[in-house]
Amino acid sequence: MDEERGNGVGGFLKETAIVVVGALIASTLLRLFLVQVFLIPSGSMESTLNINDRVAVQKVTPFQRGDVVVFRDDLEWLGNPDRFAHEPWQDALIFLGLMPDPSAGHLIKRVIGTAGDRVVCCDVDGRITVNGAALDETAYLYTDDAGVQNAPSLYPFDVVVPAGRIFVMGDHREASADSRCHLSENALGVTNLGGFPSRDSVVGVAAVTLFPFERWRTFSTPTVFGGIPAPASPAPERPVITGELPPC
Repeated sequence: MDEERGNGVGGFLKETAIVVVGALIASTLLRLFLVQVFLIPSGSMESTLNINDRVAVQKVTPFQRGDVVVFRDDLEWLGNPDRFAHEPWQDALIFLGLMPDPSAGHLIKRVIGTAGDRVVCCDVDGRITVNGAALDETAYLYTDDAGVQNAPSLYPFDVVVPAGRIFVMGDHREASADSRCHLSENALGVTNLGGFPSRDSVVGVAAVTLFPFERWRTFSTPTVFGGIPAPASPAPERPVITGELPPC
């Protein structure tokens, strides 16, 4: 009787271990290849994404202009990577996809320009243009409690995005240290490359806000980006910046 009970307990534990290991493997594969959840740590994407929102990022469909993307901080925009440090057990849960990544070493912004695009602020109506096409960004730019919407940019700029790079901006333009604010920085020995994250650094595209539940929403590419023409010339190897750099 005791032997049968022991075999029963042992069998149960073995089956449980197999189920747990299988679930962990499935979760890890899901995180690595399909979906990853991130915790929003700042207000730079308000009100599209607010502080402490949990957003699921999909890694299947390639990003395009207008998409909100998470990308690795290869250019060290965050400065001190230890400010998002957490316990080893939390690292393990994040790796397995069982806990949202608090964005340590990652940022989330909207892609405004891709390789070869000329991105300019601003036209006579105060709109950012991409390859000469004006962007109506009223659908997503931050609006304060008084109903006043952020301008597309308080600072003028005129750039051509180099090969393999992107130009990104936060939706809360007055609170976002995005590509505009890093144009004076050098990277990889290239002058002014610091404002252009690598295309390869993109982890994935924001697909849905999971939490808080009252903020649940899906994401799609704004229609205004569908009318942007192709770049007039092949993407340059180095950034092309005309005029003064933004003072942010």
